[in-house]
This record gives sequence, C-alpha cells and structure tokens, in this order.
Amino acid sequence: MNKRINLQSFKQFLASSTGGGIILFICVILALFMANSPWSEGLNSLFSTVVGFENESVQLSYSIKQWIDDGLMAIFFLLVGLEIKRELVEGELSSPRQAALPIFAALGGAILPALIYTAFNFNQPFSQHGWGIPMATDIAFALAVISMLGKKTPASLKIFLAALAIVDDLLAILVIAVFYSSDLHFTYLLYAGGIFILLLLFNRLGVKSLLAYIIPGLFIWYFIHHSGIHATIAGVLVAMTLPTTVDDKESPLEKLEHLLARPVNFIIIPIFAFANTAITLHSEMIGGLTSTMGLGIIVGLIVGKSIGILGTSWICVKSGLSKLPEGAGWKHLFGVGLLGGIGFTMSIFISMLSFNDPILVEEAKLAVLTGSLVSGLLGYLYLSGLAKKKEIRVQ
Repeated sequence: MNKRINLQSFKQFLASSTGGGIILFICVILALFMANSPWSEGLNSLFSTVVGFENESVQLSYSIKQWIDDGLMAIFFLLVGLEIKRELVEGELSSPRQAALPIFAALGGAILPALIYTAFNFNQPFSQHGWGIPMATDIAFALAVISMLGKKTPASLKIFLAALAIVDDLLAILVIAVFYSSDLHFTYLLYAGGIFILLLLFNRLGVKSLLAYIIPGLFIWYFIHHSGIHATIAGVLVAMTLPTTVDDKESPLEKLEHLLARPVNFIIIPIFAFANTAITLHSEMIGGLTSTMGLGIIVGLIVGKSIGILGTSWICVKSGLSKLPEGAGWKHLFGVGLLGGIGFTMSIFISMLSFNDPILVEEAKLAVLTGSLVSGLLGYLYLSGLAKKKEIRVQ
C-alpha cells in the first residue's frame, strides 16, 4: 500500500509544474557545492572530456560540456519552438486580441532590461556585448514559483506568464540568431535551408510520421552547427515544420511536445543548469556583482523586467488593444513582472555567447543567479502578500 502511495506521489510530482523547478534548484545548489569542494577539479575534467568522432568529412567530436550546450539544448529549443507554434495556432497567441498583452509585455520586459544594461556598460568595451543577458525569462522556474502559490493567485496569471515567457523565448531566439552568431558559412546554411524546405513540403503533403521530421532535423542541426549560427536554432526550425491542428485530435506536434516535456524539464534543463552553474567562487568574482556588467544584469532582471512588463501592459490595456487577465489587477501584473526577472536558463546561455573571457562568463552567470534569485523571492513574497491582504478583506 505504501509503495503504491509513494509511486502515485512520484507520478504526481513528475506531472506537476513545480517538480521541474525543484529539481532545477537542487542541481544549482549541488553544482555550486561541488565546484567549491575538493571535487571541483574532477568535475572540470569530466566536462572537458571529448566524446564523439571525426574524419575528413564529418566533425562530431566535442567536449561533454559542448554536447550539453549545443546538443541537449537544441532539444530544449525544439520544445520551446513546439510550444510557440502551438500557442500561435490554437493557444493564447492565436488571435490578435489574446496575443497583444503577452506580446507587448514580453517586448517591454526584454527592451527595458537591455537598455538598462547598455546604460551601465555604454563605455565598457569588454562588457557591452552582454546586453542580451537580462532580456530572458526562464519559463520553467517562473511557472514553478507561481504554481507554488496555488490558488492564492488568479489562474489566468499563470496562463499570461506562460504566454509571456514563450514570446520572450522567441525574442531570445531571434537575438541569438542575429546578434550572437559568429562568422557565417553560407554553404552549410544552404544545406540546412534545403532540408528545412523539404520538411515544410512534408507538412504540406500531410506527412505525420515524427521520424520524417526528426531524422532530417538531425542533419539541420549538424549544418546549422557548422554554419556559424548557434546550433540550438535548428530545434526551433524543425519545430516550426511539424503539423498541428486546432481540433482535439492529437497532432504530430502535440505528440512530440508530450514526449519531450518531461525529459526536457526533468533531465535536460537540470543537466544544463548543473554544467553551467558549477562556478568556483572567488573574491574577485564576488566583486563582479558590483561591476557595471554585474549591476547591469541584476538591475536589468529585477527592475527592468518588472517595470517593462507592467508599463507595456498598461499601454496595451489603456489603448484598448487588450484587457487584463481575468480576475487580475495591476498589482498582480507587477508581481508577474517580478517573476519575469527569473532569467536563469536562457540568460546563462546568452552569457556564454556574449564573452570570450572565461572570468567574465563566470561573473555574468553569478549575476544571473543573483538577479534571478532575488526576482523569484520578491515575486513570490509580493504575490503571496497580495493574497493574504485579499483574505483579510474577505473575512
């Protein structure tokens, strides 16, 4: 009986939106602990181990760390792309009035943090390229925090935050593709483009086999990886070609989304978090939190996100383009804005693309962790406080 209860509890944990966030948090703490323990050298050696093969025609030999950043994260971006397309076809982004609020909120929540970072680092050539770092919102962490509030907040807020984070991811993808890609090799891009067109043709012809999209998608990843554009963009391109429908019948897109959701949330993102937050702390790095780069990231995430999301939402509603989420007020939207400051996964990812100096990368990651932690705590406490005030008034 106890075994059955424990198994049921475990299944409920896996099905919950908080489960992934909890595992993510544990991985971050474990990574920081191990990176600052006698095991740090062994951990670095593990991540530096080269795996794969290569010959005159094929180059697939990379360190474990690079396989995580370029390989596993392509699967994460595939899932993000599937979510974006589903929302565009049948979800919160499917009609202009529905889509207006999260789109405007995401734009404001991306542009203001970038401007704040730029203001801090305007005359700093070594750090000015990091303006994209505070633009992102981590959907897994943000939804985990708002889910922990349960019925204390309107259900519509969670839907709004999810849609906002999805648009935010799309903006981050565009920023990475346009501003954080290296020298382009057009031959590889042409190969990838040809396969992408083939997948679009499969979609038009009604091909529903997932393998018909996934196997060519692996080749798209390979060619994108060698083109100079970051390989993770391949995941989004493949996702956009998968067919879906507006009816209740499970489409190939929805089938793949369901297949990927748990592995991504419970395995891939935690592995990425563990590999990229294994930061060995030292006194100079702590000082980096008060550098122009550190302050640009932290203030951008905490202040820029909350004010940007609230401000553009206010403009959108007051202009009649959209309306507030059902049962929510402006105070709730400010709380969601604070949760939007949980940058984490995408912010750390952009940190790695922004700088060549490993010390700057580590300092940027620490600033992202700090800003995300403060934003998450403030958002949780603020929304929880709003709920308590409402309960008192009702009584």
